[in-house]
Amino acid sequence: MMIKPVSTHDLLNKTLPDLGREIYAVCLLLFKLTIPIIIAVKILEEIGAIPYISAVLEPLMLFVGLPESMGIVWATTMLTNIYAGLVIFFQAAPQENLTVAQVTVLGTMLLVAHGLPLELRITQKAGMRLIFALLLRFVGALVLGALLNLTYSAGDWLNAPVELLWQPETTDPSLINWVLTQLQSLAMIVVIVTVLLTLLKLLRWLHIERLMIWLLQPFLRFMGISQKATSLAIVGVTLGLSFGGGLLIREAESGNVSPKDCFSALCLLSLCHSLIEDTLLIMTMGADLSGILWARLIFSILLISLLTRLVSLTGDSFQQRFLFRDVSLPNPQSQK
Repeated sequence: MMIKPVSTHDLLNKTLPDLGREIYAVCLLLFKLTIPIIIAVKILEEIGAIPYISAVLEPLMLFVGLPESMGIVWATTMLTNIYAGLVIFFQAAPQENLTVAQVTVLGTMLLVAHGLPLELRITQKAGMRLIFALLLRFVGALVLGALLNLTYSAGDWLNAPVELLWQPETTDPSLINWVLTQLQSLAMIVVIVTVLLTLLKLLRWLHIERLMIWLLQPFLRFMGISQKATSLAIVGVTLGLSFGGGLLIREAESGNVSPKDCFSALCLLSLCHSLIEDTLLIMTMGADLSGILWARLIFSILLISLLTRLVSLTGDSFQQRFLFRDVSLPNPQSQK
């Protein structure tokens, strides 16, 4: 297949301006979602709300074979992000004499349920109902953690003491440093979105995106996710919901992907996203890949396959009330 070359005139006057407008729109949308939630979470931290939330989670830690003290690690991670959870973990872990199996269970739960205030808002904006999204992440993390605990206990696997691979650096707790850190994160979002959108255009131009869709299609078909939602799934699985969130919302609002297909893809991404970066982060805890990567992948594929088949048995009114809604925007040209 011949690739039609792009002229310098088209590149400067059409391709690059269109790309710039896309980058601006996606980043603006992400900032509108991210900044209020960042401030709200900071307020919760300052008023000391996180320890109270972790107290509620302590009994659940025993359910998955973990010490009660790990409840604050999960609470911090769910309300903020994995980085903050790691800092708390490395402060508490030396006193608990954790095994590799226990750290793998905890790490897998952190991967499934983290950064909920922001990521749940993103999935809601893309069409998924908020309560269902919360239950999917929270209950999914607990069920997977319990299954891993039972498996490791039954086989007496990974029962060696964990070796901590990293210790957190002491950070400046001042408000000024916090503001600077958040500004750096927002700047990183701009960089990542710019690189991602440019790469997507290049992949489409080279027809590599079609090859990726073809390779993933059997797995997505097994999970009940259509070909049109493949690009959405690729973005979330590789980059994560936070960085890829603006693109996910744009796809949902464009109407190119049906609400049901968007819902199926979002279910997958809720349980299994940012496979590279987040998995590497959890490995610094001393967790084993058998849980944080392979078990999470298998669990996500099987659960989403079952879920999409159950959803197909429900009626439209049930789906729209409890599961998802149509967030596609009207086409201005169709109204003329």
